[in-house]
Amino acid sequence: MIYGIKINNAQKEMYEKLGYWGKKTLSDYWNASVKDYGEREFVVDDRGYRYTYKELDEKAAIIASYFIKAGIKPLEVISYQIPIWSEFVLVTVACIKVGAVANPIGMCYSREEVQDILNLTGSKIFLCPTWHHKTNYEELILSARKHIKNLEHIVLLDNIKPKDSDTVTLKEILSSYTPLEDQIRVDSNNVAAVLCTSGTTGGAKGVMLTHNNIVFSESYFNKELGLTKEDIIFMPAPLNHATGFHHGIISPMLLGAKVVLQSKFKSIDAIKLMNQEKCTYSMGSTPFIYDILNDMKMKKLRLNSLKFYLCGGAPVPGDMVLKAYEHGIKLCEVYGSTESVPHVFVRPEETLELMGTTSGRVMEGIEIRIVDENRQEVPLGTVGEEVSRGPNVFVGYVNDKEITNKALDDEGWFYSGDLCVGGVNGNINIIGRKKDMIIRGGENLNSNLISDYIAECPMIRDQAVIGMPDERLGERICVYIVLKEGVESLELKDLLCYMKQKKVPKRYWPERLEVIDKIPRTDSGKVKKSLLKENLKARMQVEEEASCSMRNLDQEGPEKQKSLKFYAHR
Repeated sequence: MIYGIKINNAQKEMYEKLGYWGKKTLSDYWNASVKDYGEREFVVDDRGYRYTYKELDEKAAIIASYFIKAGIKPLEVISYQIPIWSEFVLVTVACIKVGAVANPIGMCYSREEVQDILNLTGSKIFLCPTWHHKTNYEELILSARKHIKNLEHIVLLDNIKPKDSDTVTLKEILSSYTPLEDQIRVDSNNVAAVLCTSGTTGGAKGVMLTHNNIVFSESYFNKELGLTKEDIIFMPAPLNHATGFHHGIISPMLLGAKVVLQSKFKSIDAIKLMNQEKCTYSMGSTPFIYDILNDMKMKKLRLNSLKFYLCGGAPVPGDMVLKAYEHGIKLCEVYGSTESVPHVFVRPEETLELMGTTSGRVMEGIEIRIVDENRQEVPLGTVGEEVSRGPNVFVGYVNDKEITNKALDDEGWFYSGDLCVGGVNGNINIIGRKKDMIIRGGENLNSNLISDYIAECPMIRDQAVIGMPDERLGERICVYIVLKEGVESLELKDLLCYMKQKKVPKRYWPERLEVIDKIPRTDSGKVKKSLLKENLKARMQVEEEASCSMRNLDQEGPEKQKSLKFYAHR
């Protein structure tokens, strides 16, 4: 069972008075959509599965029946680690039906991370594939089971590989249980989902979101974008993220619309799938649209029905906005977080006018402030921390009052840790992060945690991790190291070999390594990351110049490289 919900009573009363929060739960909205749009398609995936609202409801009701017979009670947590498959949606709807708290977990999470999350949330049931993308998930969860306190049932999805144990499979459940007929009621201010996000001190935090949080977020998201039941969203992003969970599942469900899923993103296949299913919009991080636009240009392809693409996770440059527009797509930046689900965005009709100069303006019903270190508002045009308050804002981190109170104050304001500047017409521009996060392909990676892994390497005396600018992913991981005395050299492949041996999750592996004499630090010992970023920029500029002209590389490269040798005391 989870605890630690934090809701400001004055804000609650105001949201109810304004109609932002109501009595209906996600279950009520789901049942209404099944009744009104039962014969319309809801979910299509690239594995050949297609479900109408009615068909998906029937299968989800069978899974819900299993959950009840397994002992699940309202507000207990069900965790699942499922790829971008239609089964993810089946399980999510089944959770809604029994009043359970849905806790989807990313496929990239390691055994230890999953173990920690299940213990944090007290999950009784866990679902995962037997095998996916070179990983034996069946083996991982079975080996971790003895370390998980409350876990009573494991369910396997044997789509790719037959099971090796006697563990029950989802297919067996669907063929042997009857649909749940009872309506299970919970309150609209109860927690509906726990989504995981990276913490500033390493490890995952469980973000608690109520039925009202999620319904408001997606109702007004749909309203401000002018979406209807005729719209079809293409969703390539992981469904455990706020983007996939909210905008890929709940948003179309509220409308009676359709979502098209791609299990493993490949831009050429994505273009074909979007054209085949007549998708009208899509949403995801920068790498998806970057690859799509490149393939459209190189192979002279078009997206015949796509009107706009919502891009989050990193700033969207103006030249990419123009490139998309030339292909008939309005590219709109979106900003938000798991705690305050995307609440700022560029409206499609304004994208060409703003041309990548802003992250957008706030959604109806949500307030934004820009504050200094003392949490006092700063003048327009001054850099400060982005703070938001509204019916979409989360109600705390699972079972952790201390970190909840640091991020969510008593008046309902969420302190994002992101730096921004206020502009004209209510637009804001996100320019960086207070937190030491590297945003790689839309995923937040904690640089301090990566540093902790690297610091244990026996050949390294000192190190610092920074984000390296990357046109496709936004950022990649770069590590600056100082070698121990007697160690003559260390290459990236050697460091990666070490991290692999230590079973460090692959998403934390550096993609560039620079060896220097000394890490620049302040008197208090903090790394001067700004100096490292300047140095990296200079090194990358030299490389870019060298790649443009082999002759310049031969004649000038060595001298330029030598002049850029970095010493921290300078």
